[in-house]
Amino acid sequence: MSMNVPERMTAIAIPEPGGPEVLVPEIVPVVGPASDEVLIRVEAAGVNRPDVFQRMGNYPPPKGVTPIPGLEVAGTIAAVGPEVTGHAVGDRVMALVPGGGYAEYCLAAAPNVLPIPVGLSMVEAGAIPETYFTVWSNVFDRGRLKSGERFLVHGGTSGIGTTAIQLAKAFGAFVVTTAGSDEKLAACRALGADATINYRTTDFVTVVKEVTDGHGVDLILDMVGGSYVERNWAAAAVEGRIVQIAVLEGASEQVDFRRLMMKRLTHTGSTLRARDVAFKADVAASLRANVWPLLSEGKARPVIDSTFPLAEASAAHRRMESSGHVGKIVLTVGDAHAA
Repeated sequence: MSMNVPERMTAIAIPEPGGPEVLVPEIVPVVGPASDEVLIRVEAAGVNRPDVFQRMGNYPPPKGVTPIPGLEVAGTIAAVGPEVTGHAVGDRVMALVPGGGYAEYCLAAAPNVLPIPVGLSMVEAGAIPETYFTVWSNVFDRGRLKSGERFLVHGGTSGIGTTAIQLAKAFGAFVVTTAGSDEKLAACRALGADATINYRTTDFVTVVKEVTDGHGVDLILDMVGGSYVERNWAAAAVEGRIVQIAVLEGASEQVDFRRLMMKRLTHTGSTLRARDVAFKADVAASLRANVWPLLSEGKARPVIDSTFPLAEASAAHRRMESSGHVGKIVLTVGDAHAA
């Protein structure tokens, strides 16, 4: 079953690796859903740091995945595969996808599609999947954050950071975060952070020790890498955990493993894009059970920095690379501002 779907659509292509200017609109065929997929008429698509890496040629899509960038969308189901249950044409949904989000239509595996919580706009919904799947799977599943624990997230005003602050607070953690300006620190406190650190002017290890009475933090979510590796070990409590989800400062670093050993730390990490549909379906089920009620009640909310029309994806990437944003940058298609 399907609504009236055109044969061709506008999508953002990456003809060659490079700066934001290489992102260009192209007219491409609309591909119908496989038996276990849905086709979504996209109204909003989140912009994420992995999209930037893909554009630069440093993060190619997994084998068999469309080269169109974009890892999360929100919109209306336009068609469903014959084996799909629980979703119907016309449903307002959001989805985590391995690629294809920067387009008017996007395919999604049915188990990775979720209903839009009551009260959220399409723009807000389009800002949720990548960050919420990432935070839940790394902070609560892999990182095992528990109520009463001390939690440090770097990059508090990023999409990941704004999500991690809100969810960690909602589930009872003491939250510490870093950011690069007083304005950004204020934004983090408004989201519920208990302690904020300007990493440009202050040593975060020293402040972490101060605000935790010398204990250190039980869990760190880090996307910096590089010189932060050993500093995270210093900031961590005995038996602490560090979860690595990116290495923006660098993937290689010479470190002294003795601190890791003496404090009995666990330093783990993960990526999300290449994980299989079943893994992402488990995360989706956990989110729907544990986080969707918070979203419906307004106790958690995606922070929207800015929106750009789909054709202006290059401008959206320039905004992300300026590092001036607070929260998520979203591409809009059609009437995405309708609640």
